[in-house]
Amino acid sequence: MTWTSSQQDVYRFLEDRFVCAQACAECARMCVLRTGVLDPAGTAEAERYRRTGIMCAEVCDATCRALTEDTGQDPAGLRVQLEWCRTVCLDGARAFDARPGAEPSAAACRACAAACADFTAALG
Repeated sequence: MTWTSSQQDVYRFLEDRFVCAQACAECARMCVLRTGVLDPAGTAEAERYRRTGIMCAEVCDATCRALTEDTGQDPAGLRVQLEWCRTVCLDGARAFDARPGAEPSAAACRACAAACADFTAALG
């Protein structure tokens, strides 16, 4: 079977969408794991850290769902969702950078932000 340029573009688009959804799911998982071990009645700094992680997990989960479910979302709406996710992930990465042992969570946030940026570019 010979693939045409058009078929290859569609395949690449779907693959990029899947990679982004996968990065969002992994980031959400890492954020939940990291913030789940914190005491909700901790210091104000720990509470800000916890809330940032929870927000990142929620936005990543919503973005993953937008990418994997047939929601009928238009490209402009999807771009907004991806940019929101990218921004929140970068905030999460900065928050995790400040916590010892949170390097894997920070890396997952950065990977998700990069995947969102890449897929936004693929949307054109």
